Amino acid sequence: MMKRTLSLLALSCMLGSASAKLPPPTPEQAAKAAENAARAKWTGQVSAYQVCEVQDRIAARFGKPRPADAPSMPACVEPGPFAYTPPAEKPIEASGAHSPPSNANSPPSTGGSTPPTQAEPKS
Repeated sequence: MMKRTLSLLALSCMLGSASAKLPPPTPEQAAKAAENAARAKWTGQVSAYQVCEVQDRIAARFGKPRPADAPSMPACVEPGPFAYTPPAEKPIEASGAHSPPSNANSPPSTGGSTPPTQAEPKS
């Protein structure tokens, strides 16, 4: 009975730690993930091209070449070598996060109420 209780306690501790929130990725990790996604997409294109080539060879072997106007079968397109260019990052100042794009017409609010000022009479 004691072993069962201890094993359940250990299991619940492991499950609790496994469901902890992960920290946000660093910019380097995000860039690496984007590159890996682009590489996976390219690998899929290469695989599709290779399958298309094999289908053409099999069809030619049995004397049934692909019709030129077959709409359901697009031509085999080689994806070329893998090339990834990361997107250019804007500097923080250019993002517009700090201030509105137009000039200020009034002073910033101070959070407190200020009494209205009276204009001085012109003499």
